[in-house]
Amino acid sequence: MGFHTFVICAYGQSPYLEACIRSLKAQTVPTDIICATSTPGPWLEGILEKYHIPLQVREGKSNIQDDWNFAVEKAEGTFVTIAHQDDLYGRHYVEELQKAYKRWPDMTVFMSDAILIKQGKLCWGGAVEAVKKLLRLPWRLPFVCHLSAVKKSGLMFGNPVMCPSCSYRKEKLPLPLFSGGYDFVLDWECMRKLAGEPGRFVCVEKPLLYYRVHDGATTKACIQDHRREQEERQMFEKIWPGRVAAGIMVLYRLAYKNYQ
Repeated sequence: MGFHTFVICAYGQSPYLEACIRSLKAQTVPTDIICATSTPGPWLEGILEKYHIPLQVREGKSNIQDDWNFAVEKAEGTFVTIAHQDDLYGRHYVEELQKAYKRWPDMTVFMSDAILIKQGKLCWGGAVEAVKKLLRLPWRLPFVCHLSAVKKSGLMFGNPVMCPSCSYRKEKLPLPLFSGGYDFVLDWECMRKLAGEPGRFVCVEKPLLYYRVHDGATTKACIQDHRREQEERQMFEKIWPGRVAAGIMVLYRLAYKNYQ
């Protein structure tokens, strides 16, 4: 078993898939790459054959929770990263993961900063990203970021984590990772669950992920049909009393335009 595996969750015929693959192939240290899908077809198989990437097919109807759990199940390696097919990874992602693990052997979740790609252009900074960095601050304090209360504190006012930036230490975490039946906040729910488990959250505030916002993105679809708002309200109500949760949601909705 190797140190790390990227498992690409692929759907349909994404025009961004090859760019994602090339970014994984360009890592400065060796890593394994596989692809998992519930929508197999000749187009996808051809792309993967071109880059010599093994394919794992999940039978049944596409469902993001089941698809992500299947991806984690099929990935071998101490750490597993679910790569979204429309995103890009910086060349040093796995290298930074290795450095963090050597420094903190009890690390169970690794994450990084991210840069948005909108209409083909990099979008740096902004108020939303500044707030996310502030919320991630407890996970940058090595003397306390192994404590459950500290891990949970970063998740009380929203989810400041770009899910594709996360790498999970599979052997030390309860499987399946994702639960709750959500379409949008399943990563937030996952992080809340993992915050109660032994181990350390480590956040490297370097932009090791390039997160693409486009018309076909799940994030945008969940905003348009209000699934995001409904699920995020449910999450806040798990953490805060009803009126407080409602007040937080008023402010939280302001961030939606960042992903449209």
